[in-house]
Amino acid sequence: MMPMNTDNRTEREEDGIREDESQQDELFEHYSVTVDRGQAMLRIDKFLTNRMEGISRNRIQTAADAGNILVNGTAVKPSYKVKPADRIQIVMPYPLRELEIIPENIPLDILYEDDDLIIVDKPAGMVVHPGHGNYSGTLVNALTYHLKDLPLFQSGDMRAGLVHRIDKNTSGILVVAKNERAHARLARQFFDHTIDRVYHALVWGNMEQEEGTIEGHIGRSLRDRLKMAVFPDGENGKHAVTHYRVLERLGYVNLVECRLETGRTHQIRVHMEHIGHPLFNDERYGGDRILKGTTFSKYRQFVENCFRIMPRHGLHARSLGFVHPTTGRRVHFERDMPQDMASVVERWRNYVAGRTAGDEAESE
Repeated sequence: MMPMNTDNRTEREEDGIREDESQQDELFEHYSVTVDRGQAMLRIDKFLTNRMEGISRNRIQTAADAGNILVNGTAVKPSYKVKPADRIQIVMPYPLRELEIIPENIPLDILYEDDDLIIVDKPAGMVVHPGHGNYSGTLVNALTYHLKDLPLFQSGDMRAGLVHRIDKNTSGILVVAKNERAHARLARQFFDHTIDRVYHALVWGNMEQEEGTIEGHIGRSLRDRLKMAVFPDGENGKHAVTHYRVLERLGYVNLVECRLETGRTHQIRVHMEHIGHPLFNDERYGGDRILKGTTFSKYRQFVENCFRIMPRHGLHARSLGFVHPTTGRRVHFERDMPQDMASVVERWRNYVAGRTAGDEAESE
């Protein structure tokens, strides 16, 4: 077996194949490899099966058929024969993890389901997949129970069917694939940034503009490893873009629509904090204290009551649009914000209305 050269030695390498974490929120693997100049011509599915330990030839073929294997930037079929100096990129579902997945009969709020996918409205407080400190009660535990008759959910994969995720304390819509083919095709859309993802965020302060775009590399904070941070100079982190539009100005907070162009960890939370408008009650990014408003005790009590009603950051994944992996038609799903966030927004509306009424009474 001939050794392979790679373009970047700073990331994880195994047999010359590196795992690129640039799509860390999109739960699929992006491998890249440059074929050695001494490599004989060989079908790409066989070449990759030989190189990628634990990945079956059938899985490689599924990815290629879905257009998920690129050679020199162009999608190829399993029969393509690799040549020296070819640069191969592979987008695939995550491999199996050595973690036992226990099926749990946890109720799911299902918006839509067919033979290829399921659309779920995840409640705030539920972790998407098992990990350190969260081995049960996750969305994957629930999916493994509800879809236990499907091969994809019988393998014990801790990320079975997932092609993206949202934070534990973010509510909203997720798409889950029910078979390998749908998984590969949905993963490719996330990779190509052709998925429409819209969030509603409640942020501190009055946005300076009605709409705009926030750009800035996002990576793990150098000061606090539990947080992400923006690196404007681009020396650290990965490219991230968030488009926003103000929906309502509610006194000392704004309700904002955010459209993701990329999908980085904590992207909206970090970008909003970066421009001086942390999410309401976002403990990790400084939104869990009174950042705007008066010093009156009545106002402080009002805000603290809002914190109690919604004991998490004000962020909801409202809609999701993509091309159906089988029909080829574009589909769109929406779900309004849950009761806790809706109640806090309504309280701010009433607060602003009461304050406005008071101002008008004083002017008469």
